[in-house]
Formats: sequence, C-alpha cells, structure tokens
Amino acid sequence: MGRLRRAARLTRLLGVVALGLTMASTFAVAKRLGLQPSENRRQRWTRAFMQRLAAALPFDVRITGSVPQRPMLWLSNHVSWTDIPLLGMLTPLSFLSKAEVRHWPLAGWLAAQAGTLFLRRGAGDAQRLRTHIGLQLAADRPLLIFPEGTTSNGHALRTFHGRLLAGAIDTGTPIQPVAIEYRRDGELDPRAPFVGDDDLLSHLLRLLALPKGQVHIHLLEPIASAGMERAVLAFQTQQAVQQALFGGPDWIAVPVPQAHAA
Repeated sequence: MGRLRRAARLTRLLGVVALGLTMASTFAVAKRLGLQPSENRRQRWTRAFMQRLAAALPFDVRITGSVPQRPMLWLSNHVSWTDIPLLGMLTPLSFLSKAEVRHWPLAGWLAAQAGTLFLRRGAGDAQRLRTHIGLQLAADRPLLIFPEGTTSNGHALRTFHGRLLAGAIDTGTPIQPVAIEYRRDGELDPRAPFVGDDDLLSHLLRLLALPKGQVHIHLLEPIASAGMERAVLAFQTQQAVQQALFGGPDWIAVPVPQAHAA
C-alpha cells in the first residue's frame, strides 16, 4: 500500500517539478536576453509554483490567523524543507536560505531562479545581507527568514538570531511571526523534520509513502520593528512563536498600525 501511495504521489510531484523547471528556465532565458521579469512578478510566479508543490505534499494544512495585507518580514520556526512551499503558497514571498541549499541538485537551481538570497555562515556576510534585505523590504516585497539558522525536530525552538533583522528595523518594516507545527496521530510528527545528515531525496520518499500528516500554520500578531533593538525584536518574536507552539510566559509586543486601503 505504501509503495502504491508513494508511486502515485511521486508521479504528481514530478509533474509539479516539471512546471517549476519550465518557469525557472523562462527566468534564466529572460535574464540572458535582458528581459528579466520584475521581482514582483517573479514572486507571484513563485507563489503559483509553491501552491502546486504544497498541494502535492502529503499534508492536510490548517491555517489560523490572517495573511498580512502589507509587506512584512516573515519570521518562522524551521522544521523541514517543506516549510518553504507550505508558507510560500500563502502569499508572494522571497526567501532567505543557507548557502548549502544553492548546491542541492535541482532544488538549489530552482531556489536561485526564484530569487532566493543565500546566507553564508559567519558574520562576514552580515552587511551584504542587511543591504539586500533592506532593499527587498523597501521595495514592498515580503521576505521569509528562518531565524533559528537551521531546522529542529519540532520539540523545541532554537535561539532566534537578531542580526538578520537589521534590514527590517532600517526600513520600519513590521515582523510577521509564524509558528509551523507538524502532527501525526495527535502527536508531533517524527517523520516530518528534516534534520542532521538526512538527504532530501530519502526524506521525500519516506514522506510520500506515509498517510497524510497534519500541518498547523499559525500567523501571529505582527510586531512593530521601528526603533527596536535587534536582540529585543528577535526575543519578542521567539516568545510569540514559543507561546503558539508550546505555551509559555506572557510577552509584550508593540502593536502594528493596520494599513489603510488606497
């Protein structure tokens, strides 16, 4: 049964990947011809691909909270590579990812063509990223960051690093905290996390052979960034996600004014 399920899902997934390759190839050819689509259009195309990819994954998805109607810097806990399509399907987003992803077969090339910013380890890349993140946000293009810096098994949060939040503070862009949790049979899903030395293909094939799991995406109250210290802003965001996932101490956030329709 598991093999038949995996074969059917894999066939559907390969169709989605073929679509992604076509879209990414279009971006690459357009760039060579000097006809590169705008970043806003590329975000919209990327979202369309993420919606199809998320639908091909073996998850039932529940969403609480509202997708923000103004550009924000999205900060989420990080459990698996599947976080990216599951969040990317919600709204046009750009992504910040660790540099190693650029070298993943196929997935790395797709990520690069989608306009992903790649983060190298260490502090030497901080100013470049601050500039690029600030430019993205100043142009009203939402950006998704995983401030833990790596994935976890979903049982606890790692520290949210504040050095990536300077661009949001510089531009006064609010933070959209996100908590994502994977469950199976009423418990935290032991199969969904992508951690350690696991490889992408093996992880994917295991997921496709299983019955559907459940994903709960919490879109939490936005947090104002203007005038904030990076460490304080990172801590407040971490506490918001901690509360949503596991409960925890009360925290205080600066409310964000709602955007008015033009």
